[in-house]
Amino acid sequence: MLFHTWIFFFFFAVVYAVYLPLRKHNKAMNLWLMLASYFFYGWWNPYYLLLLFGTSAIDFWMVLLMERSQTRRAKKAWLVTSLVSNFGFLGFFKYAYFFTDNLNALFKHLGTTFLLPDPVTYPNAMLHALGLPDSSLFVHVLLPIGISFHTFQSMSYTIDAYRGTVETERSFVRFLCFVSFFPQLVAGPIERARNLLPQLQRAPQITRADVTEGLSHFLVGFFKKVALADYLALYVDKVYGAPDTAGAPALILATVAFGWQIYFDFSGYTDMARGLAMMMGFRLMLNFNNPYAATGLGDFWARWHISLSTWFKDYVYFPLGGNRHGKWLTYRNMLLTMVLSGVWHGAAWTFVIWGALHAIGRVVTRELEEAPWYRDRVPKLAKQLGVFAFVSFAWIFFRAPTLPDAWTIVTRICTAGWTDPQFPLLMGVLILSVWIYQLAFADEARLRNVLALAPVRFGLAAAMLAYIAVIAQRGSQAFIYFQF
Repeated sequence: MLFHTWIFFFFFAVVYAVYLPLRKHNKAMNLWLMLASYFFYGWWNPYYLLLLFGTSAIDFWMVLLMERSQTRRAKKAWLVTSLVSNFGFLGFFKYAYFFTDNLNALFKHLGTTFLLPDPVTYPNAMLHALGLPDSSLFVHVLLPIGISFHTFQSMSYTIDAYRGTVETERSFVRFLCFVSFFPQLVAGPIERARNLLPQLQRAPQITRADVTEGLSHFLVGFFKKVALADYLALYVDKVYGAPDTAGAPALILATVAFGWQIYFDFSGYTDMARGLAMMMGFRLMLNFNNPYAATGLGDFWARWHISLSTWFKDYVYFPLGGNRHGKWLTYRNMLLTMVLSGVWHGAAWTFVIWGALHAIGRVVTRELEEAPWYRDRVPKLAKQLGVFAFVSFAWIFFRAPTLPDAWTIVTRICTAGWTDPQFPLLMGVLILSVWIYQLAFADEARLRNVLALAPVRFGLAAAMLAYIAVIAQRGSQAFIYFQF
């Protein structure tokens, strides 16, 4: 069920109409939101609900057992059980084929006859061990939508509970609601228990400003997705679908267009999610903050997918030691964190290389970004263009279907002829307009205040609706980050 479809509008209208009178009764409110969220998630495939419920239940009970533990060793054992469960499910559904295919390729290269079986055989083998027949559920390993998002959200609760930075949740229904809250369930932001759970423990107050601001956020996100991201996808898909026939200008422009496509797509989802939550009286964290206005790679990752960046910082980078043990160990920790972030995005070598490129770039530029001469003397626009160029180059490996396709694109950008890229003028105007807007408004409060004026807001809303009605592409495309 996609946010930008009529079926979702109908779904939300029903959910919202029932939610408004129930929100004053906390138990009933959480039960209704949990049921609505499970219906929303099960719309694609009801079998996914077994995984969502199972991982949530395990984490809920592990934290209760932690609280009752008399020793730190016992407490740690329950934490490890939670982590093994979460990473086990995530690893099987998301990475089973990746590891199996690569290990079998290695075995063949070494000339051995041993090969790992299809991952789908493992669940049925467990059923056999229990004396049960094969299940039709395990005919093929399907990747549940948004599994990385809800797994990381649930897992952060158990880690924070172990650290003592969040209170134990007593209500099972409320915890299920926290993990499955439908506005941000399948593509974030990855909420922390200390932010969202307290909001679910009280009756949300909804003001007129919440409704108008929420609608504004939703409209902006809807516009980003339908009018911008899906439009850019037409050109990107065409060029990246046959990179060996495209000239250098087309490949460069398609790469730049993809950088904006994924930004409009993902930040558009976040805007819609935050808008829906705001209309219900909840506040979700900011997930994007003008990332293409960044002046350094560190600055970029402080602005892009903020909920994931902070998740890896808090639960990977800092536990590894952060920057507390000297320069070289700091670099090691940065490299490991960024590569793991790449692996989180997908089970393919293209994502590993994408993460490694950002890791190397971050390490190489860290000292540079902190140097006074660079910080004070290099023009801001030059730094922003440099960051955008590097990020755009790395997007090649993120977007390319396979590693050979990525190498083909990189090679042809450097060697192919400069033929007509047939780049639509409207596409260029849209990208340039948004970028100029972001560069101008990112750090200028006076300019941002202009957007708060009612005539400006109504004018922009009317313009977006008119564009969507007249020019935007018809049909619904899934959000890019649903696959993660």
